Amino acid sequence: MDDPLAQEYSDQLKLQIVARIEAQGGWLSFADYMHACLYTPGLGYYSAGSHKLGAGGDFTTAPEISPLFGRALAVHIADVGRQLGEYEVLEFGAGSGRLAVAILQQLALLKALPERYLILEASADLQQRQQELIEDQLPALAERVVWLSEPPADFKGIMLANEVCDAMPVHLLAYSEDGVVEQGVSLTADGFAWQSKKIEDRRLLTKAVKIRQQIGEQTYQTEVNLLADDWLQSLADSLSQGAIFIIDYGYPFAEYYRPERRQGTLRCYYRQQAHDNPLVLPGLQDITAHVNFTALAEQALSSGLDVAGFHEQSDFLLAGDITMLAAELEQQLDAVKWLQQSSALKQLLMPGAMGHQFKVLTLSRDLEVLPRLQMQDRRYQL
Repeated sequence: MDDPLAQEYSDQLKLQIVARIEAQGGWLSFADYMHACLYTPGLGYYSAGSHKLGAGGDFTTAPEISPLFGRALAVHIADVGRQLGEYEVLEFGAGSGRLAVAILQQLALLKALPERYLILEASADLQQRQQELIEDQLPALAERVVWLSEPPADFKGIMLANEVCDAMPVHLLAYSEDGVVEQGVSLTADGFAWQSKKIEDRRLLTKAVKIRQQIGEQTYQTEVNLLADDWLQSLADSLSQGAIFIIDYGYPFAEYYRPERRQGTLRCYYRQQAHDNPLVLPGLQDITAHVNFTALAEQALSSGLDVAGFHEQSDFLLAGDITMLAAELEQQLDAVKWLQQSSALKQLLMPGAMGHQFKVLTLSRDLEVLPRLQMQDRRYQL
């Protein structure tokens, strides 16, 4: 159970959401509800100061598991950097800062350091943790790391989004023999409740029709991430030359809307326990949905970007020489620490763990072919 202060924050957030629902006539889209739960300043899950990452937190990301993840990613970054000459790196939502540390350490070894390593971080709490970690771990490179409040214009370099899209607010659709409706949040005497209404957003309706063609006439609930399309358009507007690596759990379109996912992919995480009720514990639990990589690829193409590769995480990391990097690390560690890293490596690569569940979509502009990305490329699945 959370401490009284955390409960107080949650109660404050609940009051704000209630007021918003009442102001909008008794109904709030789930995307707006999810945004409020995660990002309300000072109260939302990603905006307040609770411990979320790593051991004891609500979830564990690949950079928290092992520095080998960031080091292998750095090998791919260096390939792009060599084509660009002078370049910058921009990381969205840098978590604890461990990914930035691992990437910069490896780029220094490869003599391929960026002019600046930019971080766009919405959480003031996490930004402070990132600054402290980077100053502690990388004192010689700390000056290269710069925090931004908005994406830069005319960016030349590499953009990184590791587990960013899954935390974007999504709209919920419910299909039945009577048609399709949008699921939103309303109020009852017992608190928040589901309530459906006719789809009014034109973009959402267009996507709903396309999904119906894929799923047929079955009863089905699923998510649509309109914000990801807008976000990717903004990245395309910003990127003058370089690459974007989007790393997340998800599926291509045809796999996303398979019969076994008829209840959708929306999940909540509270104290490392997964469940599927986002209407409880506002501000205290993470809310996520799997990423539709085909939708991202289509948006990228319509925004003038090239789709340079689509990989399972294991294949992407192997192409980034993670096994060679692991062998080098083994020489530097004692037996106990290496055992921990060996276990972490399996978690990053094994099909039953993150190796298959996570995918990497690489987008580019004005780049020559990147040879590493030709290995086990799965763009045909998109």
